[in-house]
Amino acid sequence: MGTLGKTREAPRKPSHGSRAAPKTRLEAKPASSPCPSHPSLAQITQFRMMVSLGHLAKGASLDDLIDSCVQSFDADGNLCRSNQLLQVMLTMHRILISSAELLQKVITLYKDALAKNSPGLCLKICYFVRYWITEFWIMFKMDTSLAHTMEEFQELVKANGEELHSRLIDTTQINSRDWSRKLTQRIKSNTSKKRKVSLLFDHLEPEELSEHLTYLEFKSFRRISFSDYQNYLVNSCVKENPTMERSIALCNGISQWVQLMVLSRPTPQLRAEVFIKFIQVAQKLHQLQNFNTLMAVIGGLCHSSISRLKETSSHVPHEINKVLGEMTELLSSCRNYDNYRRAYGECTHFKIPILGVHLKDLISLYEAMPDYLEEGKVNVHKLLALYNHINELVQLQEVAPPLEANKDLVHLLTLSLDLYYTEDEIYELSYAREPRNHKAPSVFKNYDHDQDGYISQEEFEKIAASFPFSFCVMDKDREGLISRDEITAYFMRASSIYSKLGLGFPHNFQETTYLKPTFCDNCAGFLWGVIKQGYRCKDCGMNCHKQCKDLVVFECKKRAKNSTAPTENSTSVGPTPNLCSLGAKDLLHGNKHPESR
Repeated sequence: MGTLGKTREAPRKPSHGSRAAPKTRLEAKPASSPCPSHPSLAQITQFRMMVSLGHLAKGASLDDLIDSCVQSFDADGNLCRSNQLLQVMLTMHRILISSAELLQKVITLYKDALAKNSPGLCLKICYFVRYWITEFWIMFKMDTSLAHTMEEFQELVKANGEELHSRLIDTTQINSRDWSRKLTQRIKSNTSKKRKVSLLFDHLEPEELSEHLTYLEFKSFRRISFSDYQNYLVNSCVKENPTMERSIALCNGISQWVQLMVLSRPTPQLRAEVFIKFIQVAQKLHQLQNFNTLMAVIGGLCHSSISRLKETSSHVPHEINKVLGEMTELLSSCRNYDNYRRAYGECTHFKIPILGVHLKDLISLYEAMPDYLEEGKVNVHKLLALYNHINELVQLQEVAPPLEANKDLVHLLTLSLDLYYTEDEIYELSYAREPRNHKAPSVFKNYDHDQDGYISQEEFEKIAASFPFSFCVMDKDREGLISRDEITAYFMRASSIYSKLGLGFPHNFQETTYLKPTFCDNCAGFLWGVIKQGYRCKDCGMNCHKQCKDLVVFECKKRAKNSTAPTENSTSVGPTPNLCSLGAKDLLHGNKHPESR
């Protein structure tokens, strides 16, 4: 099977309509650090919008805001003032009322104008609705309640015989295909070079792999519309938000694919080679300023199913681990992702943000500021802040990436990322590659000094001294020696009896969002993610992954201290740890401390 060549004969060009200058090669873009004494672009935009809104910026009733939007048009339907209020009102109103309710208020205003015989006001209202339909057609297409209310409005206008008004609010005259085309517009893919591709990605250089991952990421990112962000704010989740769900699924799929690519190799040396290659991919993603895919790749490499592979890590050079450490620090949630925010703010031109971080900011802003001020006035400042935050993300979709993509490779890569494995299946593969007790200093081995697989009765009694009574007869063959199989059976029975007697104290795990870098106390892997990265025991403070909380092999220390069961301070002979405060798996595999696994 042929391989995909990596030599390009033509310089890269941005797609049509790009605002970015053409680039001939990938390179880290110069980042000019903003001077702390000057306000940011977002702050300047916010200030200008507040000034343009005048007295409304301090708060206004919903009816006043609607009236101001209507008065933005002259008798000929032209905007006689800035469209900023229109944009903010029509995009952010759903945090206050539904779109159907907003249109109902407009209909009421139209009826009042008819009653007062104000044809000029009626015309302006129709211009306002026309603007709404034209600029935000997708709302009328996706919101059935809004569509039904629009039909009511159309019937009202027809009943009053105003033909011009009927034409203005006629939704059938709007070409929905233009809007649909805008939503699904594709970035440029290279179809002129018909190259054979391999199903295996061993032949792809890190640069080429990072470019195609960035192509897929940007393709997914640009499909998220203003309405999607608005829906996310209203629902506080991505449920029933297909474009956001696809974007998040892509990120999770890349992270999982990275893990599987490493675990697919049979030997530690080969796994280390894949690990190194993905570090190089991460470096290229950093140069491309694709932070979202960078998070996915580093998250996959830091996942506990990979970080527990000690034999594999022993083949990874120090300089590669140093790069991984730098990347992890860059993407760390410490100080509310301070390092990432600084790097992201210094980037210019094309960039893909970590979507989860900015969605978290949106929710934080939404929850922190009230919807209404005193006297029932709408908090216009909140609407502006949310609008600017979302608009900044939407504007990034207009800057084309400085790369080209091979259509066949994109297709194969998409298929690879669609393969789904459960967390359990990934962990099974991880433990198959490097078993849990691989070269682990077990309790049994601490006493089996000559490493012949047996310990004496006297040595066993030192271990059993930590238990208040014996669980079964040992040394069945009467040789005076106890085999590994016998002591394994002993501790498995001990674990079972302790559980039946209620002497085992389970952890009180609660899903938790960590604000600083945290590692799993069960597998020592990094707790990766933006929010709800793992679980924390409410009683003893233990932290772990979701997939680790049911595999924890040592018991809750705090609860054990408050009970009559043997505790960490119970009788212990010699160097043996308190066996009653550990699970049977700990005893068998020697996990004196979670990080030793």
